[in-house]
Amino acid sequence: MTGSNRAQLSAAVADLIAAGYEQHVESADKVVGRAPQRFFARQWPALHEDAVAVMDLYADSVAAVLAAVADKLADRIEDRSVWSEVRDAYAAATASRKDAEVAATFYNSITRRVFDTVGMDASVEFTSLVLPPEVPAAVRHLSGDMAEVVHEALTAAGIPGEWRNVSRDVRIASEELETALRNRGVHHRVEGGEILDEIFYRGQGAYLVGRLVAGGRMHPVAFCVHHTSRGLVLGAVLTETDINVLFSYTRSAFHVTAESPSAVVNYLRELMPTKKRAEIYSTIGFRKHAKTEQYADLMRHVESTNERFEHARGIKGMVMIVFTIPGFDVVFKIIRDRFPYPKQTTHRQVMSKYRLVFRHDRAGRLIDAQEFEQLKFDRSRFTEELLAELATEANRSVTISEDSVTLHHVYLERRVIPLDIYIREANPVKARAAIVDYGRAIKNLAATNIFPGDMLLKNFGITRSGRVVFYDYDEITQLTRCKFREMPETDDPTDEMSADPWFGVGDDDVFPEEFPRFLGLREELREVFDDHHSDLFGVRFWQRAQDRVKGGEFIEIFPYERHRRLGASRQRRTGQ
Repeated sequence: MTGSNRAQLSAAVADLIAAGYEQHVESADKVVGRAPQRFFARQWPALHEDAVAVMDLYADSVAAVLAAVADKLADRIEDRSVWSEVRDAYAAATASRKDAEVAATFYNSITRRVFDTVGMDASVEFTSLVLPPEVPAAVRHLSGDMAEVVHEALTAAGIPGEWRNVSRDVRIASEELETALRNRGVHHRVEGGEILDEIFYRGQGAYLVGRLVAGGRMHPVAFCVHHTSRGLVLGAVLTETDINVLFSYTRSAFHVTAESPSAVVNYLRELMPTKKRAEIYSTIGFRKHAKTEQYADLMRHVESTNERFEHARGIKGMVMIVFTIPGFDVVFKIIRDRFPYPKQTTHRQVMSKYRLVFRHDRAGRLIDAQEFEQLKFDRSRFTEELLAELATEANRSVTISEDSVTLHHVYLERRVIPLDIYIREANPVKARAAIVDYGRAIKNLAATNIFPGDMLLKNFGITRSGRVVFYDYDEITQLTRCKFREMPETDDPTDEMSADPWFGVGDDDVFPEEFPRFLGLREELREVFDDHHSDLFGVRFWQRAQDRVKGGEFIEIFPYERHRRLGASRQRRTGQ
């Protein structure tokens, strides 16, 4: 093939991929664009189904484009000289797109399937982050005093529905925001503000995010609007760190249409400077590009430090090998080749559990697990102890050579403090609060049709915001699949002493009376747990939770604490 012919072929393939990406964007926007109508009609299950549909759409789009490209290239499908020119032509074709960085990730998804790339391949793919045209985030400017700013933010946003009592909500929200600003040492009057044009839909909420202007400074704010059977209500106004929780890695992605994802991400990072770009991309629905950003962050860290991968804190898992690198707040989880007794699962079944979490409403209690393949690092960056375990326990997922370690399949999760370690090291007040929230976490998961399976403290963790989350998914299952039973009674004392059950136990049988045996709480913390959550030890709680799920009840787990709800502080002051 002449150079001219190759260039024509490369340009045609680049155009084919660009057209496929454009089709994907249009299809995704169509699904995401249904969110306002779903919100207005209060179609909460359908809203979640749309979220799953968007996730599935990416893989479908890549597969369709790959098939078209394979047909076009035929026997030259693995010709790297062609693909090098395809990449350059594609870069030129998408450079002016406001989502050029996401387009580059889509392209890499194609090449990595063609070549089964290990690490990064500079000859055929984008190996550094593509920078899209820099555009400012689209905002709606607000003017006036606090009440005027809040009223305009709520009523001019375009959230579908009629307000139940907007005057009341504006009055209380204004008071709470003024108090919040004073508590932060801001004694100036609000002089206006701005709200992002994009409305963030998730669950039963529509969220408006922006900033207030006071004393010449910008102050982050988020308005949490809910659509009840009696109309729109303002559920809470959030500031500062509470907004970080709203965009947490323990929650499902928002439905938000963003013509320029980077502009939205940049704006949100100004509100939440401690949050990584990867995390924000994920929370606004660009999960694949979030992985690109995550990988770039990881490699920058590895290349700029001498830190080595080492075992993560906590009790060694029976299913996963868990390790980390000290200065990077992520853990790496590799599935073991074999699982010791009493674990009765398979490699495939463990992966299915992670897929369940990926597609489920995480409700602020399940850590997002990103699945990576073919990550390659220098062998010298691993401790000998970790290398030894990977070599003997994870041959299916890891290849170790004289100079490198390749992780063929690995999950990345945000690093948290294991709950068993936290309650040992925390002061009594924080330990008690964590145990109470541990029970809430279990109940929140049940409300969303999730049963953790293994409720040992070591499988839960504490986030920076002090929230208890679950992260060990190998025994997780849908609540409705479980059969909650009471322990059978017996007159034979030897039955009670037996190490094995003396009665029939099915695979899905669960005996809540047994839970206290596995909590491992010291006496004072066990008493605290009993005071707040003793109902977890009986079948009635679990069966009622199952009935609610089976009945189609959609139970919202709000992305803010009870004391942040609108008017909560006033109720405490007045004793209501």
